[in-house]
Amino acid sequence: MKIALDAMGGDHAPGHIVEGAMLALREYDTISKLFLVGDEERIQTELKRLSFSDSRVQIVHASQVVEMSDGATNSVRSKKDSSISRCVDLVKSGEAEAVVSAGHTGAAVASSLIKLRTLRGIDRPAIGAVMPTETNAFILIDAGANTDPTPSQLVQNAIMGAAYSKHVLGYANPSIGLMSIGTEDSKGNEFTKEVFDLLKNSKLNFRGNVEGHDIFENPVEVVVCDGFLGNVLLKTIEATATAVLHWLKSELIKTPIRKAGAWLARDAFRAIKKKINPDEYGGMPLLGINGSCIIAHGGSSPVAIKNAIRQGAESIRTQVNPHIIQEVERYNALCASPTATPSDKP
Repeated sequence: MKIALDAMGGDHAPGHIVEGAMLALREYDTISKLFLVGDEERIQTELKRLSFSDSRVQIVHASQVVEMSDGATNSVRSKKDSSISRCVDLVKSGEAEAVVSAGHTGAAVASSLIKLRTLRGIDRPAIGAVMPTETNAFILIDAGANTDPTPSQLVQNAIMGAAYSKHVLGYANPSIGLMSIGTEDSKGNEFTKEVFDLLKNSKLNFRGNVEGHDIFENPVEVVVCDGFLGNVLLKTIEATATAVLHWLKSELIKTPIRKAGAWLARDAFRAIKKKINPDEYGGMPLLGINGSCIIAHGGSSPVAIKNAIRQGAESIRTQVNPHIIQEVERYNALCASPTATPSDKP
């Protein structure tokens, strides 16, 4: 497996990125080549600091970096020698099989879309965020790639999310929920109502509308929404989880009795912390492009980068793209079938 890593992407690049690469190469022997793409001198400095050398590492120099203030699409055209652009070039040429970046999300999406194009039958790519519940893990799609989709593009998101849930997360028949303001069929704005009707007639395992509390209390395997809502929801959930952990820690150290109770329950607290720690998930797959791209958090720790690289390797191994194409073709055939009953056709 050959992976291109954006060594200059993220708040702590290249230090955390190179250290995460080191952790990944020490743990995953399935990676045959890891391209560290970015400022060669700075990457070499980090490798020396870590006293790390591995024959699977190849540095690809890139003279430019996409800053957070840069426009997404414009950065692809004006910074052709940026680290993220060079990463995608490696996938386009076939030298690498997946891209991993903790840098500018918009630039990663734009570069992948422009250079790799979308899969057959997919209009726009979508970011999938895997999130835990008490009983399962679900994929939230879209988490920020397409903030103004059409109803049919949300159906495509549902198809991509279901394919990822089945072939990567391992759910035999993933259930799908549409994020709305109520579970009743009639709830939502005109946009969500139109998406609801399309999903209801799609022959997917559509359970109906879901509200914010449903995704944790009565979970489905795929939660569908537009990229604007999905990104707000993702960041709100992450911030809430972090805040609750801080509040809990603050309360548990206030008295000796509470400290003793916390010590007795320390294994449970550690398990919960690990379950909700975004570092454990590493990054989010950009689904729908003709290749593999994992988008990590800008503030990713070395452990998060290691796990994002693991996700990149998993995306190569599971080959989810052919399954997405197959499911989109099945859906389109259903829509075009002259023998379909009115209830079968969206």
